[in-house]
Amino acid sequence: MNVARTWNSKNLSIVFFLYLLICLIAAAQGLFAPEKFYVPGGAAYTNYNNYVIFKYSFFHLLHGKDLYQLYPAEHWDLYKYSPSFSICFGLLAWLPDAAGVILWNLINALTLYAGLRMLPGLDDKKKSWILLFCLPELLTSIQNTQSNGLIAGLIIMALALAERSKYFLSALCIVFSVYIKIFGVVAFVFYLFYRGKPRLIAYSLFWMAVLALLPLLVVDIHQLSFLYRSWGHLLQDDRSASMGISVMGLLQSWTHLDVPKNGVTLAGILLFCIPLINIRRYRDYTFRLLMLASVLIWIVIFNHKAESPTFIIAMAGIGIWYFAQPYSKVNLALLLLAFLLVSLSISDLVPSSVRNGFVARYNIKALMPVLIWCKLQADLWLLKATPVSASPLSLS
Repeated sequence: MNVARTWNSKNLSIVFFLYLLICLIAAAQGLFAPEKFYVPGGAAYTNYNNYVIFKYSFFHLLHGKDLYQLYPAEHWDLYKYSPSFSICFGLLAWLPDAAGVILWNLINALTLYAGLRMLPGLDDKKKSWILLFCLPELLTSIQNTQSNGLIAGLIIMALALAERSKYFLSALCIVFSVYIKIFGVVAFVFYLFYRGKPRLIAYSLFWMAVLALLPLLVVDIHQLSFLYRSWGHLLQDDRSASMGISVMGLLQSWTHLDVPKNGVTLAGILLFCIPLINIRRYRDYTFRLLMLASVLIWIVIFNHKAESPTFIIAMAGIGIWYFAQPYSKVNLALLLLAFLLVSLSISDLVPSSVRNGFVARYNIKALMPVLIWCKLQADLWLLKATPVSASPLSLS
């Protein structure tokens, strides 16, 4: 048993160094690649444009500017996160770009790594496989200097901390994810599973207030109020302009119909909530793990802004879903198809004509996460007790 534990620990150490390595590779690709043209004849921008957006949002905040306007002289596209995230990014914004990009990649990769490492009820071997399964999608995300690894890690960490009764820090993880991407609010469902709900609500409200007001360190209350209104307008306009690689995108590209986004989202919420009717299962740790997986997949497949780098969040959920349950040929087939159609379908292993003419055109990347999420909902309802349920940290 000690030999097996040592072997599994070595596997995790190897995975840790792989995560460090891809952070450096992705940073080098972004820093040394030629500048990028987003429109023919337009201005040239860096290959780490998202990092530049986050960086300049901090300086725009300092100078009292509207964060939610285009600044084509500095970067391509809009800043779409909260003013709170903008001030938090100030910790990196002062650094030279080379150092900042590397650290930003490390924050994303290692938050995901730490979140999965902290999950009770899964042995080191399973955690190693989940981390390896996520590796290609994590690389896609950090190559685009996006925040999706951080989001996935925060949500996983929130459940892991709640299992240890560290509710104060758990609430911080969820609230911070919300102030990065609003869909993180779905993770508050975890708190149905634990005792002391008034305390959980109080901690969540405390962190919501602290992070909401954090920009007051550099702006006055009137500017902050203006920024939150501007952010709200941007989110509203953004929703009306995009379908994303999502359930909505699948329906539209396959049927060519005008898909009612609000109706699809409402249907997704109702389906998500059905397993929660079975309150007696809240005490089962496997149920809680599967709900974590459901949250991670749901916030991607029902996200009207989901794009390829977002899928690290869903793939983390798929990995947890598979390894939280006993071996099943059906589940293994779904897992392998997910790896093929989500991670490999956009790689250079697939001809560009297929990637552009089929995979992108028909939103194929969303197909397996949607099918697995439907299977997961059935798993939650039909769940039988398994050894994972005996987590010593279960407190509900």
